[in-house]
Amino acid sequence: MMKLPTTCPKCAARMEEGFVLDQTHGGFAQAAWIEGLPTRSFWTGLKMQGREQHPVTTLRCATCGYLESYALPKAD
Repeated sequence: MMKLPTTCPKCAARMEEGFVLDQTHGGFAQAAWIEGLPTRSFWTGLKMQGREQHPVTTLRCATCGYLESYALPKAD
């Protein structure tokens, strides 16, 4: 697995690991990267079947607030 950076590329302060919240119809989820271009679906909003997906991990600089996101493969 890739080691995430610990210092901000903008100001060299400490980076904190977190995630971007995605609100769903009945709750909350972690945002995900989906391969390809969005294709509309009448029933679900977007067609997702057969697409590669990776959860998005986001680092935030504790000083300047800069965000940097990574879509790493799920750990087995």
